[in-house]
Amino acid sequence: MDTQVTAKFKIVKPASEVFEAIVDPEKIGNFWFSSSSERWEQGKSITLRYDEYNAEGKIHVVEVEENKKIVFSWGPEDQETIVTILFVELDQTSTRIEVTESGFNEDDPEIVNTMLGQKEGWVFALTCLKAYLENGITTLRGSLIH
Repeated sequence: MDTQVTAKFKIVKPASEVFEAIVDPEKIGNFWFSSSSERWEQGKSITLRYDEYNAEGKIHVVEVEENKKIVFSWGPEDQETIVTILFVELDQTSTRIEVTESGFNEDDPEIVNTMLGQKEGWVFALTCLKAYLENGITTLRGSLIH
């Protein structure tokens, strides 16, 4: 069984701007998490906070290739998944961002729901990123109601 999910979006901004929106703790709060404890760099553990849900989690940054790639792991220790974010510059003004999350436990009886939930989450995060970078919209991030 293929236990990975992928979401792809075209964003009309250069790869450097798309990359910075994610790794810069001053920018990430405009579209994804409420806050990031520090700049995302290879080897660092970053605390991400969702104020709306009074929740936080840690990611472990495995690899960073500036303006091209970010790889991190997250989730409970025994259920960690790997997220790979690719930034493909289509031309000087647009980028395809591709997020793949892999490593879901195929023995989990809820795997389909888990994978669908993660796919939905990535589509929403990328929608918020696109709205922020292309139109300056910063209010979508906290709009999901659980």
